[in-house]
Amino acid sequence: MELQRPFSPRLARARAESASPDAWNGLPGRLPGPVQDLAQDATLSDAELVRRSLSGQDDPFAALVARYQKRAFWIAFHVVGRAEDARDIVQEAFVRLYRSLDRFDYARSFYTWFYRIVMNLAIDHLRKRKGAPASSLDELGAALPDGREGEATEQLERAEQHQLVWSVLERLDAKFRAVLVLRDIHGLSCREIAPILKITHATARWRLHRGRQVFREHWERGLDAASGRHEPGARHHAGAGASR
Repeated sequence: MELQRPFSPRLARARAESASPDAWNGLPGRLPGPVQDLAQDATLSDAELVRRSLSGQDDPFAALVARYQKRAFWIAFHVVGRAEDARDIVQEAFVRLYRSLDRFDYARSFYTWFYRIVMNLAIDHLRKRKGAPASSLDELGAALPDGREGEATEQLERAEQHQLVWSVLERLDAKFRAVLVLRDIHGLSCREIAPILKITHATARWRLHRGRQVFREHWERGLDAASGRHEPGARHHAGAGASR
């Protein structure tokens, strides 16, 4: 099967979003009442939950986990491409978060600080793995919430759509993939991405531009892992000769 539609960031995001039927920012189910109340309270900032956690209360930290675990999972998953690895990364991210709460800078954004932890772990994992295969349809299906029998075909289609995006993303160097995931899939601005990745705003914009170029090149070749076609040419990585 050939992909006839031209690449666009909006198309990439739409394809990736179709793999996650629940909202990325939604709360997980079956939370204890006090934790759910804290997590849903819009008048309680993340910084206030950090303060309460540092005072020795358990529920505020659980509320922080509830607020961010879904989004953190999908960010990690879109970087590393394997559900089990993404779960491990998120678990380790929350462990590191808990251990470093006393170093939180209240003048800065909590989500920027936390997503930096997630992204660092995801990129480190990606570099150590060096080309291990990305998630299969079965693995992605296991990562999605269980649905009714009538939704089975729809979930499979979502999984296939995700693999189309992932088959392109996995060809990008980690530093370009990270920016594309945060910008074109999760909708963060380059000004938000820069502190998460500890780079300048200009570097974030350059990596986004270059990453989109290489993504487009692969997308327009009509990559389709499910078709079993022989992969054309040698594996190309963005970043060859790039120093930013």
